[in-house]
Amino acid sequence: MDKIRISAVKYANTYPFMYGLTESGFERKVVLETDHPSDCAAKLISGKADLGLIPVASLPMLREYHIIGDYCIGANGKVRTVLLLCNCDFDKVETIYLDYRSRSSVNLSKILAKNFWDREFRWMNTSKGFDFRNIGMTEAVVLIGDQCFEYEKSFRFKIDLAEEWKESTGLPFVFACWTSNKPLDPGFVEEFNLALKLGVDNIELVVRKYGESGAITGNILEKYLTENIDFNLDSEKRKGLSLFLEYLKKL
Repeated sequence: MDKIRISAVKYANTYPFMYGLTESGFERKVVLETDHPSDCAAKLISGKADLGLIPVASLPMLREYHIIGDYCIGANGKVRTVLLLCNCDFDKVETIYLDYRSRSSVNLSKILAKNFWDREFRWMNTSKGFDFRNIGMTEAVVLIGDQCFEYEKSFRFKIDLAEEWKESTGLPFVFACWTSNKPLDPGFVEEFNLALKLGVDNIELVVRKYGESGAITGNILEKYLTENIDFNLDSEKRKGLSLFLEYLKKL
């Protein structure tokens, strides 16, 4: 029987998942690869992966999808790694450059602009190699990932998009969830979920293993994983996810 192919994200907020999958030995039973969020979605859509941690905005692009397990990449307020950054007052921003690495954060910014900020912008897509720091005075960037900790120092103003969503809707936000493009064996799903739980329940050990290997390190990493990222895909997050997908349809 062919091994299940899993595409995971290679950011600090997935360290607990990677810890659980590796320390439990589960990774030996599957083909595990790490990619940018948009690449995870592309692999699932094309059939190059069977299961992926994909941006929730990519869910409608799948012909068939199944959200599995009890865990996600979510936030119940400030997330710190999904930011809108600029060097002028926000009400003077005319153009927003969009990070090419995540569909969910890009669409979240558009949903907030249309439904809650009552603003219209010139939206500009980016690609690999784009210099997010080199923008004009009436321009802003939507930036995701670990680099936010470094890049935010280069800008005068920032808006945390997860915090904006929470203040606007009263609900937490789900950025990415574990999704398969076909039904998976219940026994596999249960074992997979237990592997994820191992990491989520042992953040201190996760930080000890990964705490010096990336852009976010040590105590800052531990605080980020415990105070900013909320991994549990509970009923409130499912409500937030459903609301986001409703707004997405209307964009």
